[in-house]
Amino acid sequence: MNNVNKTLYIPLYGKSYVSQKGLFLHDPKAEEIWEAEQFALKGKSKSKYLAYYMGIRSAVFDDWVKRQMENADDAVVIHIGCGMDSRVLRVGESRHIWYDVDFPEVIEERKRYYTEDGRYHMLAGDARDPEAWLLQIPQSKVAIVVMEGVSMYLTTEELQAALGAIDRHFDKVALLMDCYTTFAARMSKYKNPINDVGVTVVYGIDDPLLLQSDALRFVAEHEMTPAHYINQLHGAQKGIFSTVYAGKLSKKLYRLYEFKK
Repeated sequence: MNNVNKTLYIPLYGKSYVSQKGLFLHDPKAEEIWEAEQFALKGKSKSKYLAYYMGIRSAVFDDWVKRQMENADDAVVIHIGCGMDSRVLRVGESRHIWYDVDFPEVIEERKRYYTEDGRYHMLAGDARDPEAWLLQIPQSKVAIVVMEGVSMYLTTEELQAALGAIDRHFDKVALLMDCYTTFAARMSKYKNPINDVGVTVVYGIDDPLLLQSDALRFVAEHEMTPAHYINQLHGAQKGIFSTVYAGKLSKKLYRLYEFKK
């Protein structure tokens, strides 16, 4: 896998770590895959505080997906840039058709641990060229789309094209996406855990209105690290995490945007 694809091991480790600790989310599949893969993370990428952040971020996305599914029984769920994530298992999905999408080499690796059936599918595809793999999804009027840890590898123009293609393919869309700010993207060259797997070029966006398409509009910014998750930590760990990954500093670096059609 290339360096961008190798970044999937950072959230995989984080989810495995917090699951073992009984924090934020229960993810035995992440524990299983991490134990089998044992990818050699190093430096900041294996920080326990980053693991906490990865766990909370995934839990926030899980909570949002659950809410959307409760309100749209006929929706398909699409996870773009799924990596080795087991969200389809964590949210207890049984009614909706679910598509996990990632690069061909990632999907090939993923198929060692996940099995497709009538409701669960894995698609090889690039977030920058959604027209190709969207054709593999039978016509559905409603889509719930998550892009977790993906947008920072796409330019603004590539994100605009991706959201525009999704907009055109479905009558109704709910989409959640985390983004770096432009400040975070600039600083990432010097200090970012993804540097430890060889990635130095990322992108940020400060104005979500730039990503709107004809009907898919920005509707809300969400809290990336809600207090009820931070409060599962205690003592110095809670204080350090609250300073580095929440509050004003976090706002300068990370944003979580919801779009709807």
